[in-house]
Amino acid sequence: MLLVKTKLGLSKISGIGLYADTFIPKGTIIWRFVPKLDLKFNEKEYQAFKQKHDCERIDNYIYKSKISGCYILCTDDARFINHSYEPNTIDTMDDVEGLTIASKDIFPGEEIVSDYQMFDADFDSYKHLLLSVAQ
Repeated sequence: MLLVKTKLGLSKISGIGLYADTFIPKGTIIWRFVPKLDLKFNEKEYQAFKQKHDCERIDNYIYKSKISGCYILCTDDARFINHSYEPNTIDTMDDVEGLTIASKDIFPGEEIVSDYQMFDADFDSYKHLLLSVAQ
């Protein structure tokens, strides 16, 4: 669940991006997993979910947790955080499914970006598809 005020906008990195709508000081927790709001699936549940809902593009918004090995789907706009090799956040292994924390001051209008390899166990399987654009 996002814990800071944000807005969506077109991204120079990829499609839609998540932008700070207010000043976010370094060290601020931006996102944390909240059960019953964010969804968590084991492999069998995830495959059943995809078949039942015919979600062709769901893979763009879900990741495999390095903590639990389960698939995590953020149900709020956190799913629009784009990847960067020079992120302005740090993803930790703290809490239930990790935390996303501002690694520097983030200013209003600045895109919030994370390094997916920090939390996504499947990162190596798709990293070649990502643009190396850094923000």
